[in-house]
Amino acid sequence: MQPVSETTASVNFREAAPYASPARVAPRDSAGAAGAGRLLNAMTVDVEDYFHVRAFANVIDRANWDSLPCRVEANTSRMLDLFAEKGAKATFFVLGWVAERYPEIVRRIRAEGHEIASHGYAHRNIDTQTPAEFREDIRRAKGLLEDIAGGPVSGYRAPTFSIGPKTWWAYDLLAEEGFVYSSSVYPVAHDLYGVPDAPRTPFTPSRSPILEIPMTTVRYGGRNFPASGGGYFRLLPYGLSRGAYARVNRKEGVPCIFYCHPWEIDPGQPRVQGAPVKSRLRHYTNLGAMEGRISRLLDDFAWGRMDDIFLGHAG
Repeated sequence: MQPVSETTASVNFREAAPYASPARVAPRDSAGAAGAGRLLNAMTVDVEDYFHVRAFANVIDRANWDSLPCRVEANTSRMLDLFAEKGAKATFFVLGWVAERYPEIVRRIRAEGHEIASHGYAHRNIDTQTPAEFREDIRRAKGLLEDIAGGPVSGYRAPTFSIGPKTWWAYDLLAEEGFVYSSSVYPVAHDLYGVPDAPRTPFTPSRSPILEIPMTTVRYGGRNFPASGGGYFRLLPYGLSRGAYARVNRKEGVPCIFYCHPWEIDPGQPRVQGAPVKSRLRHYTNLGAMEGRISRLLDDFAWGRMDDIFLGHAG
């Protein structure tokens, strides 16, 4: 199968409604700040280390990954501690490279009731791979995760949200390899990713049974603005993100998706030399504030697993 070059205009999407009756949580006790009937949103973590990010791809050789100080296990453990403290569940999109080297953190994620999903094996953008290479990458990661966690893996997130007009073929391969859903499209304009004219709510590409669950956006003036966390959550005031989630929950009545990385709560991580100024600003700004912001977000909204919210069952 060869890559297909298409635009969203030439692809028929079937919008889905897996949350026609959105999941809601019961009222908190008297010590809580939230009221009854809060919509359940999806908390997600892309489990990768600081040297895996695309921003540093031109200055860190993949061949050197194993020689660099890894911090992903400790940082993921800190995130699990925070979720346990707040009583929140999440979906962890685990990089196969990480799972292979730190299987105990994968087992802990599963043991504590979170969903294990795949972030692929080698953190390569789909548009840099042939279909055969992509199939091998997702098959290898899925097999590793299922062997370690002892259960099925149904979800996938592409590195750098790299499913788009040139890589729609990836959905066919995901379905063939046993995945049920993807969360790999960000309906925004961005210099590294984005499909601004894609649906803002879950959809199924017409030729594939995979459910695509796009990242959350807010719409103003006929344009989509990012509201799913990541760098925007660190770089911009917390109130903007809080307002965006409240707007989507209240006015649109649909769940939001938040994503973050373990390295984002680690201000002590090694500084990568030689990276462009723009990449350094994106990566390092407000690392020291991120854990506190996530803690506030966990208090301000209700959070759960992707499969529970969008598929209606626990895996």
